[in-house]
Amino acid sequence: MENSSSYSDQESDSLEAGNGSGFKVHVFSSSSELLERLHEKWSSVKKQPYPAMYSSTFGGIILDPAMMVIPIDDHMVHRGHGVFDTAIILNGYLYELDAHLDRFLRSASNARISSPFPRSALQSILVQLSAASQCKKGTLRYWLSAGPGDFLLSPAGCPTSAFYAVVIDDDFSQCKEGVKVVTSTVPMKAPQFATMKNVNYLPNVLSKMEAEEKGAFASIWVDEEGYIAEGPNVNVAFINHDKELVLPLFDKILSGCTAKRLLELASKLVEQGHLKDVRNTNLTVEEAKGAAEMMFVGSTLPVLPIISWDEQPIGDGKVGELTMALSDLLWDDMVAGPEVQRIPVPDV
Repeated sequence: MENSSSYSDQESDSLEAGNGSGFKVHVFSSSSELLERLHEKWSSVKKQPYPAMYSSTFGGIILDPAMMVIPIDDHMVHRGHGVFDTAIILNGYLYELDAHLDRFLRSASNARISSPFPRSALQSILVQLSAASQCKKGTLRYWLSAGPGDFLLSPAGCPTSAFYAVVIDDDFSQCKEGVKVVTSTVPMKAPQFATMKNVNYLPNVLSKMEAEEKGAFASIWVDEEGYIAEGPNVNVAFINHDKELVLPLFDKILSGCTAKRLLELASKLVEQGHLKDVRNTNLTVEEAKGAAEMMFVGSTLPVLPIISWDEQPIGDGKVGELTMALSDLLWDDMVAGPEVQRIPVPDV
């Protein structure tokens, strides 16, 4: 049998040479040959980044990376008809899974996707998946799709919705270095779509790419009324000169689980006299750029200091003390917070 490792090399050489007319596509003669090719691809990976996946179309947990696939006729693939959410795995615990699952099911309802399982079963699947992965630190991502069926616009031909989940091995740590941001020129999503966590992330991708091309970490969206919205996949927060923690209202943007938890935990700094107040409100660009401190807030960060916006320093251009105090609060909550926030992953 022809060596499968040569297929991609031959195809690449042919394309690079511009020999499109002579380009020959290999036809896999059997599923075993295809699996051999896929296993060969993954055998060169030093560390498997995705230790486990769940698929309702397969009906179980998959440990073989070569089989971590979804059907191409899944409505989420060719029409973007799907929603997703995430949770953190840290020290063998799932952090804020309940809050994320609640938002997940709200997003699914808004996208008119029914779950193939009740909420309790979804949670059980995710806990069992995390256990099977044996991952102690990483992220858990999961999707609800209208399901596979056909390639039409309507999901009427999809017999049942589908649930997918994957564990991603990720050695994240507390962010202590400041980053730069720019104002996005990519139009933000309409509130109906921005407030649900759906898979249509092309505006987010383009916004992130725009920032990177300008030497920044990410971008900031400003809505049509001139108020601060959010980052491409994170919320944004500010400390004003009155020492108030201020986050934009969630009426036109995604209601961040981590951002909402930050608002709860920040009350401790108010009690200690370090912060004067904590609130959600509309912020103009002028107010935001004039803040004393600025930060991104998201699951794996959990807080990322921002020191420059459109080449202008935020505050004194250094990582703020209150930003790091808030980061410490969230990190401590992730590591040793109350049981209601942390679900233990059982040993296999």
